[in-house]
Amino acid sequence: MKQPPYLKVGDTVAIVAPAGILKNRTYEIEQAKALLKSWGLHAKVGNYVFNKENHFAGTDDERCEDFQNALDNPKISAIWCARGGYGSVRILDKLDWSKFESSPKWIIGYSDITAIHNQVHNLGVQSLHAMMCTSLQDTPETIAETISTFKAALFGETLNYTLKGSKYNKIGSVTAPLVGGNLTILHSMLGSKTSIDTSGKILFIEEIGEYKYHIDRMFQSLKRAGYFNNCKGVIIGDMTKIKKNTTPWGTSIEQLILDALSEYNFPIAFNMPAGHEKDNRALILGRTITLTVKKEQSTIIFKN
Repeated sequence: MKQPPYLKVGDTVAIVAPAGILKNRTYEIEQAKALLKSWGLHAKVGNYVFNKENHFAGTDDERCEDFQNALDNPKISAIWCARGGYGSVRILDKLDWSKFESSPKWIIGYSDITAIHNQVHNLGVQSLHAMMCTSLQDTPETIAETISTFKAALFGETLNYTLKGSKYNKIGSVTAPLVGGNLTILHSMLGSKTSIDTSGKILFIEEIGEYKYHIDRMFQSLKRAGYFNNCKGVIIGDMTKIKKNTTPWGTSIEQLILDALSEYNFPIAFNMPAGHEKDNRALILGRTITLTVKKEQSTIIFKN
């Protein structure tokens, strides 16, 4: 996997909105610009970031144009997605990745941005599953680890994580590239050229706002598509705001996942603080990691 150059003081980061609308979010964009400035970086905000077209931050063509300009501009060192929501998939097939392939740069975001991460992974380039501009709706003190790990990943500092233990952890140790993101988006990519091959890789998954039976259904679909057949390990991030169904599922979300993956022998680590919570730590997708899972704790060590 190609690693984009780490950022250095004086570099420029493009802020774009490939998905959801940024209604009343000017404060967060200003905070994002200020954060980049505090790190010695420049910000270039896309022309259409604050546009509105129904559900989206501008039309598909407008969102695509901003993203394409950021991909092609040699003065841009990283592309930071302002927010997720929904809509990235609508521009994927409109984008020309040729200049990006020859001169890759960091693409940053999570949630709906998983669609773009998948595309970038299939081009053989690493990307950053990390905070977006709208994360700055929270005070810096409450998202300190989110910000510090994002900066560390961008500037090439060492990333290592120790996760809280869980009785649900499936013990083992493996070294392999890290892939993944939002479960719904991974599921929605099935059958397309943007679906990722998890063979020989460690899969990270997070989710928000789903019923347990929806989560099980997506796991069953991925399983039936062979998604886990040659997978080397699974890391479970935050499962946020799980909805209550009128018919109770009957088990915890952890047990649901273990049951869905019961026939596989790879290690499974719970409690990765990444996803839709305030503590959303940066993950370098496409980077080789060593995952060691024990009941008492798990560790993730990124290869430099």
